[in-house]
Amino acid sequence: MTRLTPHFTLEELTHSDTAARLGIDNTPHEEAVKNLQILAEGLELVRTKLDGNAMRVSSGFRSLELNRALRSKDTSRHIMGLAADFSCPSYGTINDVMHAISESSIEYDQLIMEFNSWIHISFPATNEAPRRQTFVIDKSGVKSYT
Repeated sequence: MTRLTPHFTLEELTHSDTAARLGIDNTPHEEAVKNLQILAEGLELVRTKLDGNAMRVSSGFRSLELNRALRSKDTSRHIMGLAADFSCPSYGTINDVMHAISESSIEYDQLIMEFNSWIHISFPATNEAPRRQTFVIDKSGVKSYT
């Protein structure tokens, strides 16, 4: 196993049941591996903010082919290795987690509560400023998180 940070491994942040099921190679390219280090470090800050509770990462890096199979946009930060979808049920509800992160000083790029089931978080690449955008996506569409 390739440990990126104390609580996150390269394998965890690149694993995909969908890729395995569809026979898609989800091996990250060199730049994505560098970005996955940024992602893991950001997720460590989130984990600390969530009182050290373990996080369930359901999606991290996605190859372009996998991302398209999931019908996500080609501009997704998952392709770059800078985004993860996760939950943290031992901390609280998805809304509790969203609130804790959005009110923190963590320098995320985007924080999106999706269908009240998981949170998408992305981090800025090296030399990018964090936009700290917060949204909610549900059946009615996309709206700002308040």
